[in-house]
Amino acid sequence: MVTTFPATARLKRPSEYVQALKGRRIARGALFVVNTPRSSGESFPQEQARLGLIIPKRSAPLAVTRNQIKRILRETFRHQRHQLPARDYVFRLHSKVPDISLRQLKELVRNEAEEHLKRVQQ
Repeated sequence: MVTTFPATARLKRPSEYVQALKGRRIARGALFVVNTPRSSGESFPQEQARLGLIIPKRSAPLAVTRNQIKRILRETFRHQRHQLPARDYVFRLHSKVPDISLRQLKELVRNEAEEHLKRVQQ
């Protein structure tokens, strides 16, 4: 199975983010909240799951940290994208990133992302 992450699997417009954030929260963990629109969007029917990321500078002040978090989330989503329902998913970092090493942060982010995506699949 090909597990690419094409541009069609990403949220691009601010209106898409707003619709997802006004929707329902489907998961919340130590670092992230995952939201999805209430309806699947009858005006724009989805054929695949799409990902949106909100990683604010106030929660992760270093660009290296923000970029690493985004890479891990995209990679985790890419591997599980084909098993997810065809909806928009917005991962929002809601708490300050703990002062830990980059290796520990990667593991923490990956574990939480996998847990949230498994919850979505059920």
